[in-house]
Amino acid sequence: MNSRQSNAIHKEKIWTRDFILICISNFFIFLGFQMTLPTIPLYVEELGGNDQLIGVVVSIFTFSALLVRSYAGHALETRGRKIVYLTGILIFVLSVGSFGFLPAIGFLFFMRFIQGIGWGFSTTASGTIASDIIPSKRRGEGMGYYGLSGNIALAFGPSLGLSLAGVLSYTQLFMICAILGLIAFLLSSRIRYKTIEKTQQVGKKEKWDIYEKTALKPTVLLFFITVTFGGIASFLPLYTAQKGISGIQWYFLVFALALMASRTFAGKIYDVKGHRAIFIPGTILIVAAMILLAWLLNTTVLLIAAVLYGIGFGSVQPALQAWSIENAPKHRRGMANATFFSSFDLGVGMGALLFGQIGHLFGYHTIYLVSAFSVFVSIILYIVLINNDRKEL
Repeated sequence: MNSRQSNAIHKEKIWTRDFILICISNFFIFLGFQMTLPTIPLYVEELGGNDQLIGVVVSIFTFSALLVRSYAGHALETRGRKIVYLTGILIFVLSVGSFGFLPAIGFLFFMRFIQGIGWGFSTTASGTIASDIIPSKRRGEGMGYYGLSGNIALAFGPSLGLSLAGVLSYTQLFMICAILGLIAFLLSSRIRYKTIEKTQQVGKKEKWDIYEKTALKPTVLLFFITVTFGGIASFLPLYTAQKGISGIQWYFLVFALALMASRTFAGKIYDVKGHRAIFIPGTILIVAAMILLAWLLNTTVLLIAAVLYGIGFGSVQPALQAWSIENAPKHRRGMANATFFSSFDLGVGMGALLFGQIGHLFGYHTIYLVSAFSVFVSIILYIVLINNDRKEL
């Protein structure tokens, strides 16, 4: 790329009014979500649940989000971005606000299922809205910046949730999370959304499908990586408590700061060199982080793992999302995002469900050995896919 092309790309503005609004809205909905991430397992324990039930509570949320992704993707192109996004946020607010009033785990299962529906709608929509706003030639960089809004929430959300759980009741904690979602709802109502483009012939019935085929390669790779997230989000607080290792609040903060730092350069590398310059280095860092967590000698090892995981995941995830979107037709971006997040949900959900059984039978350290192997599988699969692409050229 010559200097003239580079200058032309950077003249296209990313930080518009609507981009700032979608980023701030995304921050508040993610903050509310991230505050519940490490506290839901503790809440399940307080209600009398064990590791297996914790895995089910986490996975039922992700599976319900998965079920609605394809519908949300179609709705974004047929009903519009605004109605899908606002509906998703409202469902999220009502479900999370109800958690603290539930008398038994069975009711929590149901409301977590409802929360997943809201999460599926809102996150599919928000990524699509961001991709509409970002200039196409700066999509890797722009999606990285957009991802920062969720990363900043990740930097403070888990630590804030754990801290508040120590001084407030769970009812009060979950109401605060709901209020944060309500703020996201109010902000998102001010966004100027893209109008629906009518690409179908008049009178021709739109074909129904459940995925965008151009996004399949990156989303399959994503699945094997996000399995690790299910193990960390669901069981790392319990694992560190079992080993008597302090600093779990610092883990989430350091992880998020490292992830945020990666977003300042990974997106630009993607725009210039593509996913081949990002994927292998990033996944190697994730494997190293999982091995360190399986070992977990002390707090220092915990925090080193947080840095490696943050840089690795923070580089790979937006690269795969940009890859998912870039080859999709404009009128299929919603479906491409739905496909991407479906894989994300499936990985987290399968990870939480599988690791609940593994942690119960073989101990928490085994969770992270299996996670390392899962990411290694994604590296092998990536090499196979790239070699096949070269043969087709």
